[in-house]
Amino acid sequence: MRRPRRPDPARAEPAAPWQAAGSPRRLLLRPGQLRDPRRLGEPGPEDAGPAMPGPRQRGRSCPCPCPVLPVLPVLPVLRWLPRYSLAWLQLDLIAGLTVGLTVVPQALAYAEVAGLPLQYGLYSSFMGCFVYCFLGTAKDVTLGPTAIMSLLVSSYTFNEPTYAVLLAFLSGCIQLAMGLLHLGFLLDFISCPVIKGFTSAASITISFNQVKNILGLQGIPRQFFLQVYETLWRIGETRAGDAILGLTCLAALAGLRVMKSSLPRAASAEPLATRVSYLIVWTTATARNVLVVLFAGLVAYSFQVMGSQPLTLTGSIPRGLPAFRLPRFSMPAPNGTVPFRTMVEDIGVGLAVVPLMGLLETIAIAKAFASQNDYRIDPNQELLAMGVANLLGSFVSAYPITGSFGRTAVNAQSGVCTPAGGLVTGALVLLSLAYLTSLFYYIPKAALAAVIISAVLPMFDAGIFRTLWRVKRLDLVPLCVTFLLCFWEVQYGIMAGVLVSGILLLYSIARPQIKVLEGDVLLVQPGSSLHFPAIEYLRDAVCRRALAAASPPRSIVLDCRHVSSMDYTVVLGLAELLQELRKHGLSLTFCSLQDPVLQVLLSADLEGFQHFPSREEAERGGGAELGGSGAAPFPSTSPSPRLPVGLIQ
Repeated sequence: MRRPRRPDPARAEPAAPWQAAGSPRRLLLRPGQLRDPRRLGEPGPEDAGPAMPGPRQRGRSCPCPCPVLPVLPVLPVLRWLPRYSLAWLQLDLIAGLTVGLTVVPQALAYAEVAGLPLQYGLYSSFMGCFVYCFLGTAKDVTLGPTAIMSLLVSSYTFNEPTYAVLLAFLSGCIQLAMGLLHLGFLLDFISCPVIKGFTSAASITISFNQVKNILGLQGIPRQFFLQVYETLWRIGETRAGDAILGLTCLAALAGLRVMKSSLPRAASAEPLATRVSYLIVWTTATARNVLVVLFAGLVAYSFQVMGSQPLTLTGSIPRGLPAFRLPRFSMPAPNGTVPFRTMVEDIGVGLAVVPLMGLLETIAIAKAFASQNDYRIDPNQELLAMGVANLLGSFVSAYPITGSFGRTAVNAQSGVCTPAGGLVTGALVLLSLAYLTSLFYYIPKAALAAVIISAVLPMFDAGIFRTLWRVKRLDLVPLCVTFLLCFWEVQYGIMAGVLVSGILLLYSIARPQIKVLEGDVLLVQPGSSLHFPAIEYLRDAVCRRALAAASPPRSIVLDCRHVSSMDYTVVLGLAELLQELRKHGLSLTFCSLQDPVLQVLLSADLEGFQHFPSREEAERGGGAELGGSGAAPFPSTSPSPRLPVGLIQ
């Protein structure tokens, strides 16, 4: 008989601080299996590739002595800090360094997308890491600049850093207010087709915006259609050095991504050499952005030393940390000063689009990874964390930030245990600002363009068109409207998509499904709740059948089993319907009323109102009424003994 294997203390895993005590075991999916339609801005979790050894990658749940509280404290850090251990510190250090190697080159590249000086990408990359460590409720999420947010910033700030910093301040105030007022439900009105249309169009727009840097072209306009025309018209002016380097970087990034996604997981039973080789390959593929940028910088520096420079370089970046100060609420102009009110008017609808899209992206990412790693988040606390991060970020010249899906996936797969990993990432960004900005001079623009294109191309989802055609073709309307108009202006595309989605939603409310069954009794069954736009449609459906010339006199039964609410306008419409049918010698009875609806109808004291508990009793009662006898329905004037009278909900 085989003796059970004793656990190896050296392989013991630290208890994960985010695992609820007594929570049921769930099926832990690989990140590539998660397809949340509301993820924006970054490549999917397949970008993270195979997992590094960590507390979540061996299929076991780690117990936590603290149960998940129904209401989290204002400082969620207090939940895990008292139990912080050396084992968690080691894993958080690894994850923070790994994410830091990703965020530095991406921050420089995304500042280019936002139309701002490159240092503003780094200014925007550290405050969110620090704030989220204290206020965030998801251990995996990392905040910072993203491709989507950078595109939105470029649309509303006119390439002016003052506008971008002010937008971060105002967005933080709005997000903070939404968190305090629990207004996160507003995000539910942005449908999946609208999001998919926006992200797919943004992928194309951002990618083509970088083609000019790959080709070394100057003076290309930012408007998409003019950009396409000018790029094609001036393609003969391509700089060979930039084009060769840019395409080489793109090929290297694509190859490293494929290598990482196909890398087999190294089991703990494998030889040490195999596990070390796996770790080297995984780290190389994960840090591919910084390696490619470093390689391109060395090439550019070599040309500079030899006295010739065929590449377009990034140029000088101011050294040092940004000053901590209030954002500027006015801006000098050639003919005077642009006041605060004018700046707000210039930003316009961006004050709604930027905060909402930032919140949507962050909460979708947090929910996805919380579900994957078996812990819970507090959406309203996430709103507060986002608001404070943007608010304080504006004090260090940051533009609006949000959750990064690609970096969050890297963070999770690196085995992060707590949000303290963000402290390491933020510190690495600060070190880069303090000591490495002089080296950024030699980074070719073509290399940064390759990093951006590699990051945003996976955002284009060609399969969504085929999926919606198969599932519900009507949803293709907001998808296509958003997708096409975003090439004109981002704000027009999002607003038009939300408007079309709202119209479709209102149409379904105004025209609910109504099932009509012919027989001795005319049975009418609405398929959903009744609201004021639908009452005329319901009256027409009843009268068209009941008052038809060929229709024999019979009772009408309104089966309300699917109706959970109705408003006062519907009650008035039903009263008029009762009167109209009575004039023609017909009766209308109700059955299967839910308590809230029954309370509304009893409170209205409708003349001739009769209701039965079931359809069969209503059919017998209605037919008997036409015949002059039968079972009596519930009284129409006395209220239900369980329900108060006089309330209309």
